[in-house]
Amino acid sequence: MSTIKTTRTLRIVAVSGGLQRPSKSAALAEHLLDLIADEIPCQQRLIEIGEIAPQLAGAVLRSHLATAVQQTLAAVEQADVLVVATPVFRGAYTGLFKHFFDFIDQSALIDKPVLLAATGGSERHALVIDHQLRPLFSFFQARTLPLGVYATDKDFVNYRLEDDALIARAYLAVQRALPLIDLSLQPCTASSESLVEA
Repeated sequence: MSTIKTTRTLRIVAVSGGLQRPSKSAALAEHLLDLIADEIPCQQRLIEIGEIAPQLAGAVLRSHLATAVQQTLAAVEQADVLVVATPVFRGAYTGLFKHFFDFIDQSALIDKPVLLAATGGSERHALVIDHQLRPLFSFFQARTLPLGVYATDKDFVNYRLEDDALIARAYLAVQRALPLIDLSLQPCTASSESLVEA
């Protein structure tokens, strides 16, 4: 078990960019959520873009969004840790996945730990994590976690992870993330005190 100690239950939110159900991206996101929950007491929430797509697609301003969609945006902004997973579509994340994050407040994700994941038809798209997802969350000044998790169609059986190597990588990604999650949750009292003294 993790050594992370908190005074409250953490809010872990996953966003899946998959547009269909069932979704391999949602399955991967849920697997990562469960791995984190094994280590840290937390409240989990999975947001599937496909479920809110009809209310999301035509909106230009956040104020135009339905209340339910605005609540999903608020859940992301208020999360302690994010897990994001998207299918690769024409070399990048899905358009509605990006459209969703276009509505997120620009400062809401600063220093928030984000675990990156993606699914694709073959290994050819594995670099989407570093070439597409990491720059997106760097814009938000989020703290993208060291290991991303990329899965292909052959890694799933009936929308469940079955490949031993991928399962091991997902576990390692979470284990590598835990110290950084712990660091991000520490109060900044020391730095604040030094600023006052200076």
